[in-house]
Amino acid sequence: MKTLSHYLNGQLSAGQSQRTSPVYNPATGEQSAQVALATADETREAVRIADEAFVAWSKTSPLKRSRILFKFKALVEEHTDELARLISSEHGKVFSDAKGEVTRGLEVVEFACGIPHLQKGEHSMNVGTGVDSYSMMQPLGVCAGISPFNFPAMVPMWMFPIALACGNTFVMKPSEKDPSTPLRLAELLKEAGLPDGVFNVINGDKEAVDVLLTDERVQAVSFVGSTPIAEYIYATASAHGKRVQALGGAKNHMVIMPDADLDQAVGALMGAAYGSAGERCMAISVAVPVGEETANRLREKLVAELDKLTVGPGLVDGPDNDMGPLITREHREKVAGYIQTGVDEGAELVVDGRQTTIDGAGDGYFIGGSLFDHVTPSMRIHSEEIFGPVLAIARVASFDEAVSMINAHEYGNGTAIFTRDGDAARQYCEQIQVGMVGVNVPIPVPMAFHSFGGWKRSLFGPLHMHGPDGVRFYTRMKTITQRWPSGIREETNHFTMPTM
Repeated sequence: MKTLSHYLNGQLSAGQSQRTSPVYNPATGEQSAQVALATADETREAVRIADEAFVAWSKTSPLKRSRILFKFKALVEEHTDELARLISSEHGKVFSDAKGEVTRGLEVVEFACGIPHLQKGEHSMNVGTGVDSYSMMQPLGVCAGISPFNFPAMVPMWMFPIALACGNTFVMKPSEKDPSTPLRLAELLKEAGLPDGVFNVINGDKEAVDVLLTDERVQAVSFVGSTPIAEYIYATASAHGKRVQALGGAKNHMVIMPDADLDQAVGALMGAAYGSAGERCMAISVAVPVGEETANRLREKLVAELDKLTVGPGLVDGPDNDMGPLITREHREKVAGYIQTGVDEGAELVVDGRQTTIDGAGDGYFIGGSLFDHVTPSMRIHSEEIFGPVLAIARVASFDEAVSMINAHEYGNGTAIFTRDGDAARQYCEQIQVGMVGVNVPIPVPMAFHSFGGWKRSLFGPLHMHGPDGVRFYTRMKTITQRWPSGIREETNHFTMPTM
């Protein structure tokens, strides 16, 4: 059985722990590897390595850091298909989704390549008589990233490229469910010229995470995952004096106004609700049609499209399936349990994905696209994040009712409105209490040069991910106010340049 290890000080490291965790191919249910789970001491060793590397790396010019990232970008582009296959084989998402994930991660690498400009400070002359002030954006030190299973390439690349560009060193703790992609990214960073020890990958579970949250050498922690864990990460790391950005769960709504292009809205919903098997924090899981006629037409069109949805392995010979399996057997059972909960609570199950069968899939973790209608805010399938291919239709009578329902939800990650009415769209953008909003755009993930993050219980910490907030998160400002004594010129006017 293949054992996946850690990446420390520029090389793969088997580690000393006897604990391992299985890695499965979700399309077959077969174990493909096992991953070593680091002990607390091994995690502290990773931090020590990063801490020692920080001294030299922080003094490396931003231009040189940028050039290494440019080389890394080119290598990732060259190896995109390889990385996508790793993602599909361990996460299960279809190949085109996996390639799209790598591309979205690369956009942040491209942004980080501009660090010589992004890390410039400010300068003011003559703030007082003969007094100047200027600022510097300096690196923090050792930073840690804890990433989820659903985006093993993209989310790490939302973290470490900016951290490294700003002069920090990094310890990455990926999900133990699909660890191969971050390990391969570490090898590509070294090939790009990154010095040993600057980027390290430690595989593990809570034992490793708790070291990263409490070790005094770690200055900042970035996390993406569920809200309960995000709360724990934020509370624990903050209590130990660390800077934290912890992105949690979501329940994202799409409002469909009566004047919307319904075919466009349905096409957007199919991708937003069922793409990547719904395993993404920006998935649209609640459709909010305004008016009974809109709701009835929406339902009819969604049922027709769900009938065409192809579900199967992520890696196939020929055209991609639309949707792959879920990540684990346990998660499939959890999603199936939510579907039963919706039925028990009185929602109408229009399409039951539990009945989906896949020929030749063995024991894969498949579940088909599911659709509920007549869902109300009191139901668990509306209040809780399912993280699977389950779309709920929550009917409302008016625009104001839609806004009130969404604003009352505990999560505020992403939302969208489909309409032809510019005034309605403008009002929605102003009134909705959600961090990322799309207008006729189903998944409003900002480009890398803007920042990503939600509101309410979808984000813990004041700074969002990547974009300008990312640079602010991985640097600290130092302001210098200086005045030189008068008469310096007279005292030094006898100075002459040395001869060469």
